[in-house]
Amino acid sequence: MKILKFGGTSVGSVNSIKTLLDILKDEDKPNSRPVVVLSAMGGVTNLLVSMAEDAANGKEFTAQLAELEKRHFDAVKALLDVQNQNPAYTRLKIHFNQLEELLQGVLTLRELTPKTRDQILSYGERCSALMVSKIAAQHFKNVLFVDASELIKTDSSFGNAKVNSELTELLIKTFYRENSDKLLIVTGFIAGNDAGQITTLGRGGSDYTAAIFGSALNAEEIQIWTDVNGMMTADPRMVQKAFPLEELTYTEAMELSYFGAKVIYPPTMIPAFLKKIPIVIKNTFDPAFAGTVIRHDCKASTLPIKGISSINNISILNLEGSGMVGKSGFSGRLFSLLAREQINIILITQSSSEHSITFAVQPNEVEKAKLLIEQEFELELLANKLEPLVIEKDQAILAVVGENMKQTPGMSGKLFHALGRNGVNVRAIAQGSSEYNISVIISAHDLAKALNAVHDAFFIELTKTLHAFCLGTGNIGKTLFNQLNAHKDFLQKNNGIQVKIVGISNTRKMVFNADGLSLDTWQDDLQTSDHAADLAGFVAKMKELNLPNCVFIDNTASPAPIAFYEEAFKSNVSVVTCNKIGNSASFAQYKTFRDTARRHGVDFFYETNVGAGLPIIRTLKDLMSSGDRIQRIEAILSGTISFIFNHFKGDANFHDVVKEAQEKGYTEPDPRDDLSGKDFMRKILILARDAGHEMEEADVQIESVLPKACLEAQTVEDFYAALKAEDAFFTNLKQQAEKDKKVLRYIGKLENGRASITLQMVDENHPFYMLSGSDNIISFTTDRYKERPLVVKGPGAGAEVTAAGVFADLINVGAN
Repeated sequence: MKILKFGGTSVGSVNSIKTLLDILKDEDKPNSRPVVVLSAMGGVTNLLVSMAEDAANGKEFTAQLAELEKRHFDAVKALLDVQNQNPAYTRLKIHFNQLEELLQGVLTLRELTPKTRDQILSYGERCSALMVSKIAAQHFKNVLFVDASELIKTDSSFGNAKVNSELTELLIKTFYRENSDKLLIVTGFIAGNDAGQITTLGRGGSDYTAAIFGSALNAEEIQIWTDVNGMMTADPRMVQKAFPLEELTYTEAMELSYFGAKVIYPPTMIPAFLKKIPIVIKNTFDPAFAGTVIRHDCKASTLPIKGISSINNISILNLEGSGMVGKSGFSGRLFSLLAREQINIILITQSSSEHSITFAVQPNEVEKAKLLIEQEFELELLANKLEPLVIEKDQAILAVVGENMKQTPGMSGKLFHALGRNGVNVRAIAQGSSEYNISVIISAHDLAKALNAVHDAFFIELTKTLHAFCLGTGNIGKTLFNQLNAHKDFLQKNNGIQVKIVGISNTRKMVFNADGLSLDTWQDDLQTSDHAADLAGFVAKMKELNLPNCVFIDNTASPAPIAFYEEAFKSNVSVVTCNKIGNSASFAQYKTFRDTARRHGVDFFYETNVGAGLPIIRTLKDLMSSGDRIQRIEAILSGTISFIFNHFKGDANFHDVVKEAQEKGYTEPDPRDDLSGKDFMRKILILARDAGHEMEEADVQIESVLPKACLEAQTVEDFYAALKAEDAFFTNLKQQAEKDKKVLRYIGKLENGRASITLQMVDENHPFYMLSGSDNIISFTTDRYKERPLVVKGPGAGAEVTAAGVFADLINVGAN
């Protein structure tokens, strides 16, 4: 025999009641008829509370009462045959008349006692169970409406009554024995005291009713039918990746439920726990789904935790002072006081020095708790043995739960790393000695971000989501989006990574979507956006969205975004950039970026600052972090200059080769911007700094490729004229190199703490001799690579390879 409990959403509409009847048809068997426990229709209990409070405050309630009556009558009209409707209307009308009399009494007296409140709230379950029993009678034989207040007996603690288990079990067994052939439709939530007065079982009362009946009748299982697919790994309203759990132990379910999982309430499980009766959480709107089974003998799980629970809004009180240290009974005095006044403590943590106690309560109990504590400890406060009580509002609790946490190293580290990396400050920590639960108090503002970050950290079989905010929609930006779009399935399958482009901005417009912009339509979305480009506003929106695993991507060559890097780091946002201006400005700025990123536990990746997509910076960092020592770095890091000198041979003259390079798009509009060596200098400077040298721009010696007349030309046209006039100079260089069987190369060099860029002639023994096209090349001579340097060579320019470098940096965010 099974107990089937249906929540408010399961009886909340005509369609859901039809679904409920279909479920009962599958479960109702001739020799094993289920006991059905019902909650009030969805929203009705809140409506009754509102009516009662309005009446106590002298406000009218008739419109709400009419709404309540209409909901029930509409369901009867839709689901009962005409000839069966009047008896149902009559019984329901009696209930509504009684309810109106009660509310009228409250309105007259302007007083709402706990006893009267329970009486008023009981009509939610009474009406729903009565209504469903009448509807079910059309489809099943021997349906009986049962008022649980006649069978579940409690004390007179109205609002949260304590059950007399022995008497209740005897009454239920006796009643069931006499009616085992009937389909029993039972009111949830309500009970009765010895005087026959209505009491209620508190939060989750209908679940508790089901557990009480299940325990008394030794049921095969207790089914809790709700509107979700079982218990989830986290709140699905805040964590889109949350998934249903197949099974939980009683302890795990109680831990999850205590900290906010609304599917089931902890006291519900106690009667089932004592008799080892399985509880199954099922979805009324997806009956075929297996749901979650809560049992005492779960099979071994591979999951590190079972779930992440949360309470969205709490307040914390912090009491501290020297008067607490070594004072026996202080905690007992404090918590006895709060218990006596029925203030529920959600979480407690105390420093090992006994100097402070922090505890969490519901926001509506803060002022009452504060007043009581100040009265109780008035003398200690006056004597300055206690500091004034500190209250912090708008807090939340996040708890990770699971039996596998017990004695498993690294659980706390993983939790706090996920929180710390995303800038979530932990206000207090509590961990039970059972090691089934680690709870932290954080700002309510950070709860959604924290839940997603922790969920990603613990459930590694799911994809990790990176939320990217991208500046720049030129060739590199567009190519990056194309690459991400083309490889999104590969990234999820092979890397376990999902990249969501949440914000995009160019110099004209910006657009945002917290769920991720479509990489098929991003250009249209940006074009039609109502938001004008505003760099400060873009960064402010990034911070306001407060998403986990955020990355700020700078695909521009502008100095403007550089000013916001430090702000991004301080907001626990990683930065990926191909913009070399930031790292090649002052050394102080370079150091600030690195130190701030490290201090806030985020990444600063700029592989494409040097050599586009070539792994130059990563190779240098790997060499140094592995303990190798850099003796010398030589490099050709300008694709433009590489092309020019690779083609300046034979009968070619320098003027024509430079012209060809410009026509092919290798140079800037003014070729002197490349040939001056300024861009090359920035790259060498970044490498020098990454190699550990505190160096400024002026410390890099640059030998110009161009004669003075070419550099001083007023226009590009004048520059080419001057270049032609200097043909003999360049021809002489070429001929001298050819005579010595060498080639001309513009080489950057870092050695003995000095950096220079010079035009050199190298022979066939030099690694740069065979360079072709517009390739970049770099040679690392180190203690390990002394006789034969480590060489990295390949295309050092172009949108495809640069975007690929940004892509690689992006997916490596958070990897370490």
